[in-house]
Amino acid sequence: METQYGIPYLREALIFLAIAGIAVPLLTRVKVSPVLGYLLIGGLIGPFGIGLLVEQYPFLSDMVISDTAGVRAFAEIGVVFLMFMIGLELSLDRLWSSRRLVFGMGALQIIVTTALIAWIATGLGADSTSAVIIGAALSLSSTAIVMQMFMQGRLQTTPVGRTGFAILLMQDLAVVPILFMVGVLATSGDQSPIGGLALALGKGVLVIVAIYAAGRVLLRPLLRQVAQVKNAEMFTAAVLLVAVGVSALTASFGLSMALGALLAGLLLAETEYRHQIAVDIEPFKGLLLGLFFMSVGMGIDWRDVFSDPLVIGASVAGLWFLKASIITILALLFGKSRTVAIETGLLLGQGGEFAFVILGAAASVGLIAGDMQQRILILAGVGMLLTPIVAQLAQKLSRQMDRKSASIDGQDDDDGFRDCEGHVIIAGFGRVGQTLSETLRAEGVEFVAVDVDAALIARLRDLKLPVFYGDASGIDILAKAGIEEAAAVVVTMNDAVAASGIVSEIHRRWPMVPIHARARDAEHARRLKALGATFCTPETIDASLQLASNVLLEIGVEPDAVMRRIVKQRLVETG
Repeated sequence: METQYGIPYLREALIFLAIAGIAVPLLTRVKVSPVLGYLLIGGLIGPFGIGLLVEQYPFLSDMVISDTAGVRAFAEIGVVFLMFMIGLELSLDRLWSSRRLVFGMGALQIIVTTALIAWIATGLGADSTSAVIIGAALSLSSTAIVMQMFMQGRLQTTPVGRTGFAILLMQDLAVVPILFMVGVLATSGDQSPIGGLALALGKGVLVIVAIYAAGRVLLRPLLRQVAQVKNAEMFTAAVLLVAVGVSALTASFGLSMALGALLAGLLLAETEYRHQIAVDIEPFKGLLLGLFFMSVGMGIDWRDVFSDPLVIGASVAGLWFLKASIITILALLFGKSRTVAIETGLLLGQGGEFAFVILGAAASVGLIAGDMQQRILILAGVGMLLTPIVAQLAQKLSRQMDRKSASIDGQDDDDGFRDCEGHVIIAGFGRVGQTLSETLRAEGVEFVAVDVDAALIARLRDLKLPVFYGDASGIDILAKAGIEEAAAVVVTMNDAVAASGIVSEIHRRWPMVPIHARARDAEHARRLKALGATFCTPETIDASLQLASNVLLEIGVEPDAVMRRIVKQRLVETG
């Protein structure tokens, strides 16, 4: 442990805060994700980055973190807080509803991936014991990185987010039996591996049930007492105690701390304090996860990577292809769409942080050689480093596939376009467009909607809605939508520039068609009217007038007077 001015890890803390507060935000400005930024900077300031130059340039020593083991031990608490936040956003009902994906698809992914990697490792010269351990370690993906990206992109509730989370949750649950398997392989006791594994799983279930039952009884009264003090620091301290305390409790019974944190989050998610807890814990989770990602980058020995880059590159690519293929096939078998299956497979193709734990345990009991352990850890570390880049490529590929699918659907349904008459065309099918469409359907009014969000169109087409992919500012797509026979066109996009362009184009080509436009504010509404819009509804003004109407009615003003005042004010505001 390094100390400075009598304070342990002071220099390391200053370096980390400088990275979190200055370096990573600067990288974010140039479109580098925070996760990738932490990984890259961790590799730079670690013992295998500029640490290799300290002997020639001693002044660099102040910028190097060499105690990676100590930093990683502390940084693993970041994973604990990530799992706690995941549990906080879940509910037992949602978790139980996903049991088919978690225990079906997730379990199959681990079994099939372990078997195939073990077979490949045996073919490359590893003994059967080492091969099984390597296969089990590499079958797990990076919960920390993937879930962090899901949360940053608000993707947890999307089909990809739910599918990926189901697999990751099963992988986290599998860490316990895998570590037990390592212990069984290292000993030659009388107990059979199957019997020992069943005993370990049974003990784990009992511990989880006991903690959950105690938490249901004790947690809400405890938090209520703390909250009544009305001291934010005490409340945060109590929440931290629950998160870390339950994690430590599960670890004391041989389960993972991450599993305990997930359980603590699930318990607190059922209380009325969940939203305040999420706000209080978010900074701790973000900073500690950043420290964890840095520690992963520090652990990559770039000398080994560059000494044989083709082999390392081929190994990373091969592992990614194998896992992505398995996950894609399983996702398709479990009823997921092709785009969801492929994107999920690419997102989970890397090795994960638990590979470090499993391989470390195996190396400590002599089941795997040190050089082989380092090679596999490099394979997992480089994969984690590449995950943000692959995730961006996967999302682009998914959007292209959705766009192609939507375009094909649009071509297939051209006849539906031409048969429309007296309908309403909705240009832009976001929140406002969808709400409008529900009103039109309730009144029996036919409509055709056009939007450029291919993923949205692909989902809505499955519901048999008349929604088509296309840029509404284009003449061809509007003509196909039957604008000449339309009763009206409604422009609902949130993009003010795009809305102005569409209104102008429609008025120029079809001046007799009424145009109803959503405006950002009064000024935007006046511009749209000047461009040819028949009616404009400024969203800010409309909300303000609705609020004013409610207030006037509540304080006793007559409804007719309120209506006259609102109409008059709307005319004043919109000109």
